[in-house]
Amino acid sequence: MAQIFKAKKKPLQQKSVVLDITNMDHQGRGVAKYNNKVCFVAGALPGEKVKATLVDDKARYSSAITHKVIKASEARVAPFCEHYNHCGGCQLQHLDVNQQVVEKQAAVEQLFEKFAKQENLNWQAPILSSATHYRRSARIAVMFDKAAKKMRIGYRASGSKNIVSINKCAVLTDAYEAVFTLFDELINHNKSLHSISHLQLCQSETHNFVVIRHTKAISDEVKAVVIKACTPYKYSVIWQSESDVIDHTNITMPYYYLDEFKLKFEFGLDNFIQVNAQVNQAMLKQSVDWLGLSGNENVLDLFCGIGNFSLVLAKQAKTVIGIEGVASAVAMAAQNAQTNSISNAQFHCFDLTQKIQNAQWFNKNLDVLVLDPSRTGAMAILEQLPLKQFKTILYVSCDPVTLARDSAIISQAGFELNKIGLMNMFPHTGHIETMALFQRR
Repeated sequence: MAQIFKAKKKPLQQKSVVLDITNMDHQGRGVAKYNNKVCFVAGALPGEKVKATLVDDKARYSSAITHKVIKASEARVAPFCEHYNHCGGCQLQHLDVNQQVVEKQAAVEQLFEKFAKQENLNWQAPILSSATHYRRSARIAVMFDKAAKKMRIGYRASGSKNIVSINKCAVLTDAYEAVFTLFDELINHNKSLHSISHLQLCQSETHNFVVIRHTKAISDEVKAVVIKACTPYKYSVIWQSESDVIDHTNITMPYYYLDEFKLKFEFGLDNFIQVNAQVNQAMLKQSVDWLGLSGNENVLDLFCGIGNFSLVLAKQAKTVIGIEGVASAVAMAAQNAQTNSISNAQFHCFDLTQKIQNAQWFNKNLDVLVLDPSRTGAMAILEQLPLKQFKTILYVSCDPVTLARDSAIISQAGFELNKIGLMNMFPHTGHIETMALFQRR
């Protein structure tokens, strides 16, 4: 058999370049021109001149990392976290938090112009929250570092699988301030805890849960030591082996409460919830204000999760049908409807990447479509739905690229983008959350 020779790709030589940064992309990187193509520059801000190290040079674009700022932006600030230059959790601590919103909005505009061919968007006031201590859930990695000969407890390093040991994290709620140093000491002083692969944090209204994921059995004696150490910090410890699902039978069910709507939402520790409680409340209020339901509408809520939007809108609409692909979330949504005495909402488990023509939940007497998809967007379902039956579409996005792409589909179906607004769910990161309201022409 003939063998085709393939030359090995030469590793890129570390090269310093001076770059003028023109704008910022949707991932929080500075954008410049290098060798007549786009260069994405981590750590650089619009209007700056920087010296950067080239780390990738592809045919259509290159990537670089800032190592010296020659001319600084007026919006540049000193990062507040001691781990910022190593941890991959935050990308924008070097940018003033108010300017972060401005740059994120500009990045969304560029994507709409590129994918949806839309300009002059009708921007509404952004939804903001506290710039620190806003995150009520997180996942902490635990891994053995062979070089340091110790277990590391922290987050992934930027662009790497390595773990950065964290002392404290200012974006987590105050309740978890001590969690890193506490578990660093516990795990490194007890070899039987080396089977821990990660910690899952989740704060509910009444409990601060720490789910400990482990790959080997841990004795009751050792578990008792961990629980005793966690007691002063009011951590509710849940043990989860590699093969088990989280057992909620012997714990107080986690929940959050929406004061604005007098709704209680229970959730499993393996269910998705919005991590920023302050933004979640404001986001739901904005959805009600934007939709302005009269009480006669039939709403279809796709990617409904545990009913976060569904139950709020059920108080304003005639009926709500919520669709979600995760069975445990659907069960929780139905339970939350019952807990809150809401009878005009029903929930179905359905994979929204599949064909809907035989789906029992689908009917043509629907007025309002609500979409809250994952980062992959809603293209698969938008290409199937007879969109013209809807008067209004509310799209809640956690990825501006798929939002802009899907907006083109919605526009082609005869809708106009009426309002759009940024929701700064994750300050100091490159994540962009957006709400868009479409009205049928």
